[in-house]
Order: sequence, then structure tokens, then C-alpha cells
Amino acid sequence: MYSLRRFGIILGLDVIAALLDGLGNPHRGFKSIHVAGTNGKGSVCSALATILHAAGYKVGLYTSPHLVKFNERICIDGQPISDDAVVRAYEAVRNVPSGDREPTFFEYSTAMAFYEFGRQKVDWAVTETGMGGRMDATNIITPAVSVITNISLEHQMYLGNTVSQITAEKGGIIKQGIPVVTGVTQKSAISVLNAIAREKSADIYRLGEDFRVRRNKKSGTFAYFGIKQDIQNMRTGLSGHYQADNAGLVLAVCEILNKNGNCRLSEETIRTGLEQNRWPGRLEKVSDSPLILLDGAHNLAAAKNLARFLAEELPDRKITLIIGILDDKPYESMLRELVPVCRSVIVTRPEIERSTDPEILYAAAKKMLADVKIIPDVAEAIRYCIENVSPQDAVCIAGSLYVVGEAIGFFKKTDLTYRF
Repeated sequence: MYSLRRFGIILGLDVIAALLDGLGNPHRGFKSIHVAGTNGKGSVCSALATILHAAGYKVGLYTSPHLVKFNERICIDGQPISDDAVVRAYEAVRNVPSGDREPTFFEYSTAMAFYEFGRQKVDWAVTETGMGGRMDATNIITPAVSVITNISLEHQMYLGNTVSQITAEKGGIIKQGIPVVTGVTQKSAISVLNAIAREKSADIYRLGEDFRVRRNKKSGTFAYFGIKQDIQNMRTGLSGHYQADNAGLVLAVCEILNKNGNCRLSEETIRTGLEQNRWPGRLEKVSDSPLILLDGAHNLAAAKNLARFLAEELPDRKITLIIGILDDKPYESMLRELVPVCRSVIVTRPEIERSTDPEILYAAAKKMLADVKIIPDVAEAIRYCIENVSPQDAVCIAGSLYVVGEAIGFFKKTDLTYRF
């Protein structure tokens, strides 16, 4: 599979449609929720899957990328599918003629996920888009609810150069008469989504307009003021101030599912599922002494959120940042957010051809901070930190989910307890 094209030209849904048709259209045998956006997609998807499972449903979860092992992309009831199931799904898809064009890696993965969800007879599938939405392979489904978390500039080569253009691509997941929940804030993005929703006769519910959340910093809880329902003293199992907004989107989806009779989700079930939700590699603590945090923070918006968390939650800690960034990301802007809140920086490079040369990151970071080092190997960078920082210090590993994935692989092989 890794020899397949990682990024095919966006040509439409013909290939995925042909693959699924050859598999008996398994995606039509379960209910689904479709989630697009720039950041927060995975957190929203995992929370919804956890809540639905807590309510007694059999739930498939399809996300990307994986951190350590491909199986993570296709989960059922909170567990990655087995190696045997991956091989079986691959062989089933491989035996289906795809037409004139070879499927991309993501098209193959999507067909495999839907095949396995159908084979295991899930009740619900929570599905995250890969890139964009309108022409994304996952857009073959007709969900009960569509979600668009937020919008910022990303994948401009494929999606467009403006927020409006990117919103139009991500808004392509809105289906005829299907409600959509969104956390977008920019006027241009709101205008585009409203226009698509009108054209599709789809009800649209906006965070900050149709429902709201209010954080209580002292208690670590938040209040949800919903479409029809208000809930107090809610908690999410994920760290970061922005997770309250993600949880607000999740709660709005739950309201809509209840209202439309798609399922029955009690307040107790929603509360439990939200608290139990975990999403690896996103502000995840893997050690207390020293404090070691993993956070993908793979684009500018995520870097801003991480910098805010470090400044607000660890003001008295000496923080060492281990960072590697892919070459299609605004590395200078990301470093400008993160470097000022750290005492030292180690630039590294994940084992993927799209990584930015550490020398380039070093030159940019050195302009902002004196203590900057290059340790190209992610595992070696982590080992160096563990040997040289004090137990009271903090280490933050960030910049790419590929860096985080390699970090998880390192921690699994060491004595440090890793909860994955």
C-alpha cells in the first residue's frame, strides 16, 4: 500500500465509487457522521465514537493519519482492527477493478475501512475526511450529520489560496437536507457555508451563534448552551482550552441525532463518553518527571493553540521543544509561535521525504533563541532530553504527527509508561 500514490490529483469520486460498488456498497449498510475541517477533526470524531459506543452501539471510526501502525486508521469500538483484518480488507479491495486510474493510498484505505465496517456490521461509522471534502474519497457517504470544525489555510496546492476557496471545498461534504454543525468563525467562511447550506436545503448550526460553550478555568469544566438543551459542569478527557469548542460541536451533533431520532443519547451517556474520550498525540502526557507532552501541532493554527497552552499551563517550567515540521507547512510562522515560550529547542526530522531540512529549521529558530540544537533522529533527540533536563522541567514534542508517531514508537520501547 505504501507504494501507492500518497497524493493523487483530485479527480472526483469515480474511483472510490467503483471500488465500493465492487465490494457491494458496504457504506450503505450503516449510519454515519462525516467530519471535515482544518483542526480538531480527530478529537471530534473520537469523542462522537466514544459517546455512541457508550450508548451501546457498535461503532466504526475512520481517521488519518496513523501515528505508529496503519491499523489505527480503522477502529471498531475503540480498538484498531487486527493485522488479519487489514490483510483481508486489502485483498478484498485489490480484487475489485478500479477503472482507468489506480487508486491512491487514501482511496484504498477508505474502501478498506468501509469494507471492514460492513463486514463487522457496525451500527455507526464516524468518518474523518482526509483532505478537503468535496472531492475527498470519504464524501461518498450520506451521513446523518455533517461537521465542519474550523477553517484555516492549508493544502493550498489542492484546495485553493483563500479561506473562501478552502471553505468551498470542505463545505462540499454538506448533503441535500442533511444538517451541518460548524465551528467556523471567519465571515468569508460563514458566508460560503451558508450559501452551500441554502442550496442544499440543509439546516446549519454555528458555534457561537446557535450554541455556545463557556469555560470555567478554576474547575476545568465548561457549560454548554445548546440548540435546545443546556448542560452544566461538563468535562472533556482532552487537554487544551480549544477542546471545549470541539466538545461543543460534539454536543450539538448529539442534540441533532436525538432530535431527528437517529439514536438515543442520554445526558449521562454523553457526559461519560466525553470524559472518557482519548485521542493520542494531542496534548498527551507520557511522563510526569520530567513532564513530557506530545502534540502534533502540524499547522499554524495548532501551533498557536499549543503555544497558548504552554504559556498558560506551564508558566514556571523550563520547556525544551523537540520539533520537526513537514516542508509544506509555514515553519517560520509556527516557530515564531512556539519558540518564545521555550527555554531551548531541538530541531529534528521524521523519517518521511516531506520533512523540512533541520538546518533550515535551525537557522530560523536561532534568530529567536540562543539555545538551539540539531539532533536529526527523533529518538535520539528524546533520549538526549531525558538525560539532560531536570525532573522539574518539561519537554514538548511537536510540529508533525509523524514526529509524534516516532516518539510514541520510542516510548513503547523504553521503560517510560506509555498509555496507548
